[in-house]
Amino acid sequence: MEVGEDLVCYHCGQACDSVSFAIAEKNFCCYGCKVVYELLEDNNLCDYYQYETHPGATIRPVDDEAYVVLDDPAVQRRLLDFSSDSFARITWRVPAIHCVSCIWLLEKLRSLDAGILRSEVNFARKSVVVEFHPGRVSLRRIAARMASVGYPPVIDQVDNSKPEERDGKLLTVRLAIAGFSFGNIMLFSFPEYLGLDEQDTVLRTVFSWLNVALALPVLVFSARIYLDAAWKSFAQRQINIDVPIAAGLIALFGRSIWEIVTGYGPGYLDSFSGLVFFLLIGRWFQEKTYDSLSFDRDYKSYFPLAVQRWTGDTWKPTLIEELGPGDQVRIRNLEVIPADARLTDAEAFIDYSFVTGESRPVLAVANDFIYAGGRLIGQPARFRIEKKATQSYLTSLWNHASFRKNNERSYQRTIDRAARIFTWVVMGLAIVTALYWYFMSPGKMWLVMTSVLMVACPCALALAAPFTYGTMLRVFGRNRLYLKNTDVIERLSRIDCVVFDKTGTVTYGEQPAIVFEGVCSDEEMQATRLLTSCSTHPLSVLVSKSINGDLAADIKDFKEIPGKGIQGRVWGRDYRIGSSAFAGAPSPPHEGTVWLSVDGATLGCFRIGIRPREGMKDMIGQLAMQASLLSGDQDSDMISMRRIFGKNSDILFNQSPLNKQTYVKSMQEEGKQVLMVGDGLNDTGALKQSDVGIAVTDDTGVFTPSCDGILFGERVKDLHRFMRLTRSASGILRIAFAISFCYNAIALGIAITGHLTPLIAAILMPLSSISVVGFSVLAVNVTAKREGLS
Repeated sequence: MEVGEDLVCYHCGQACDSVSFAIAEKNFCCYGCKVVYELLEDNNLCDYYQYETHPGATIRPVDDEAYVVLDDPAVQRRLLDFSSDSFARITWRVPAIHCVSCIWLLEKLRSLDAGILRSEVNFARKSVVVEFHPGRVSLRRIAARMASVGYPPVIDQVDNSKPEERDGKLLTVRLAIAGFSFGNIMLFSFPEYLGLDEQDTVLRTVFSWLNVALALPVLVFSARIYLDAAWKSFAQRQINIDVPIAAGLIALFGRSIWEIVTGYGPGYLDSFSGLVFFLLIGRWFQEKTYDSLSFDRDYKSYFPLAVQRWTGDTWKPTLIEELGPGDQVRIRNLEVIPADARLTDAEAFIDYSFVTGESRPVLAVANDFIYAGGRLIGQPARFRIEKKATQSYLTSLWNHASFRKNNERSYQRTIDRAARIFTWVVMGLAIVTALYWYFMSPGKMWLVMTSVLMVACPCALALAAPFTYGTMLRVFGRNRLYLKNTDVIERLSRIDCVVFDKTGTVTYGEQPAIVFEGVCSDEEMQATRLLTSCSTHPLSVLVSKSINGDLAADIKDFKEIPGKGIQGRVWGRDYRIGSSAFAGAPSPPHEGTVWLSVDGATLGCFRIGIRPREGMKDMIGQLAMQASLLSGDQDSDMISMRRIFGKNSDILFNQSPLNKQTYVKSMQEEGKQVLMVGDGLNDTGALKQSDVGIAVTDDTGVFTPSCDGILFGERVKDLHRFMRLTRSASGILRIAFAISFCYNAIALGIAITGHLTPLIAAILMPLSSISVVGFSVLAVNVTAKREGLS
């Protein structure tokens, strides 16, 4: 064998100019590809090559010095999403990502270096999130590792939207070339259409080869997205919608070339180029429609997080999108720091569980850099914003793998399997149809087979669920129920048991009805105001707002104990504010009573006019499922709660946070699908344990990663409407699937009988997706309005 003859690189598939880089029977085009193979083999990662033949890129040796800039602390601060002594997180754009092999290898980076903790690929954005231990591996080494296996990261990531913009422009160019070729091929085929060149064989031959020249760019460039996708699907031993499309295109083009070369006829290059043109129009429409909604990727229906910003004379609640560098913000206990910032107070404890998935508060001191997504623990602290806040980043943290629940995206997996089965059925029908027409009318075989391959469209099946659930996500957002992703909607539709917390959920406090009973000086009252302003508990917020004043003081040793109260030192004196037992009061606990003690002496209590939220009894009745109430208070409100929930409901008082979690678990062990509705502060364990957890808030500043949604207090009365809308999703999906089935059944029937040209089939195929998408969006909005939701 001659050197380089028929030798291709085992890693990247390029021709080998030398046999010096070889291992056993595997040849490599360069030392870089050989090193990558050895690296993967040493780490038991050679399954990489089973997902696609020659999946890698040509590798050049990578020197760590190429990424020495990543050792600069200023560069690291700009690039890192988060950094601490034992944990760091970065999002890198990697343009080389192109197939499932890439995803597989990049998500196995931890096998290449023990310092890498986790990596997750976003294929649509061609990006990878890497979490690592900075004490074990440097950022520079990670970049060099990625580059050495063929996936060099882009270091300067100023605008992450550029890849999508480039992909959109590339699709437009493909469409333009296909349209140009289609128009000109039709022009050159005009004499054929009119039968004018029957006697002029020279002219016919010239026009035919001009058509070939025009069709070639359509095949190798415009249609490449379908051909590449089909090839990768086969390489992965799977099948998708692009396979029958690619088969039809190759069949039509190959048949046309054969007719032109043999002189048998002019071929079907006009149909071929028109087919690609209309397929790309359908693809462009689908991408534009999906990008305009982009439910899962962009999270349009945000929870409107707000924090207190200093406006020059007072602290004013401000939505985070209005914050900018230099703004001074005050963060209270358990509130999220919305943007990268620097601590201006002496010290604060920050919990980065949103970012790392582990709840372990760390001490920060004055001028420390604090990353977005950290949650303040303890007394409030002031920060100076360093970067503009990004809501999408915070929402992505909400969807961190640590906070996911079991069986997420189960509906999508079912639909994907159905779409694959459908595609196999279409391929089988196309083969049977081709055999039939081969014997009945061989001249029509290729056109009929191509029509069958083109007109069938399982994409409508795949689009129905995302657009149905995604539109619901927006409807909920408009009505102030904010869910973290579309999977929550599917789980909500299966709920058959709802557990409510009482204070702040079923009941709420009336600001004008707050009175203090006891003896308390102005100084003590101002200290109470300062301490309660540090808490986000509903009763603390009400007490703080009821006290007038603007005195400032340092708070020491602040602590909030869920279910009991808050404590701290102000002006050298110890304060306890909360339940009677916590404050040391002799009186038994009572709903709506907040006790105050100073230096161990009980001074009195705040009595808050507590009443059930409007419409609660009607909402409970219309839920039409088991509803229970769990409260940490005494049973003084048993009669009023029984009036709301009915005589057959479980109503339990004196429940600790652990008791609530245990109750939810017991319901699940009985086979129930449980929805927990609580305040997000005392109910964190129950929210996390439940199948769906919704935190109720009257304040835009607080939410917990354990919950699946945030519901504003004024809309608790509409919970039954939200539940009914989620259950209607299954009916909407069934109708959408029926539309898709009817379309495919009718269209396939017409195509099999030979009454449908490939060109018309290409026009009809995207219409199936358009009709399903349009129906899903319209049906959800109409159903929502019927339920009284805007």
